[in-house]
Amino acid sequence: MDVSVFAKLSPTTFADVLSRDRVMDHGIRPLWQPMPRLVGVAYPVGCPAGDNLMLHVALHRAPPGSVLVVQAGDCNWAMAGGNVCAYAQERGIAGLVVDGVVRDLAEIRENRFPVFARGVLPIPAPRRKLGTLDAPIDCGSVRVEPGDIVVADEEGVVVVRRAEAEEVLRKAEARAASEAALTLDAWASEHQAKIDAVLKSLGVS
Repeated sequence: MDVSVFAKLSPTTFADVLSRDRVMDHGIRPLWQPMPRLVGVAYPVGCPAGDNLMLHVALHRAPPGSVLVVQAGDCNWAMAGGNVCAYAQERGIAGLVVDGVVRDLAEIRENRFPVFARGVLPIPAPRRKLGTLDAPIDCGSVRVEPGDIVVADEEGVVVVRRAEAEEVLRKAEARAASEAALTLDAWASEHQAKIDAVLKSLGVS
């Protein structure tokens, strides 16, 4: 499946057709603006607290076009910096999503490499401990498995299960088409009717 088609739609549209557990929490955000929409196949990386060895391993093993999705053990150490991101970009990796922090933001921004994380911290993590590579992890309260599709922009980060990708895309495209065809006046009329119906069900006139 050509995952580039997912770039046509915002995470907001996908969130309308996905369950809550497929949307990362609001702490995972783009670290520079304006950032282009990030779309790619997830390459999950699990790092223990205070260590980023597995991310450095993934840097050389993840296939081009993939999104490195990293479960960090804490936010006390930067999981990636300027050189890591620059080399990932050179290898064709689409972007980085980290449940943790990074450093060298000025370099990352200058190179326009898409990075979503919880924030910035200048302290680099050591590289001593094994973790997991290309195996299921949790990132931003979402279970991410190899081959899942990541869609991220300023609206947030969604993760579409690989097995459900075609169905989710079909539903999202239909939702987008329906909303595009709806005028503001028509939306307002439908909205009022729905709100009135809810109030009536609660015994409020």
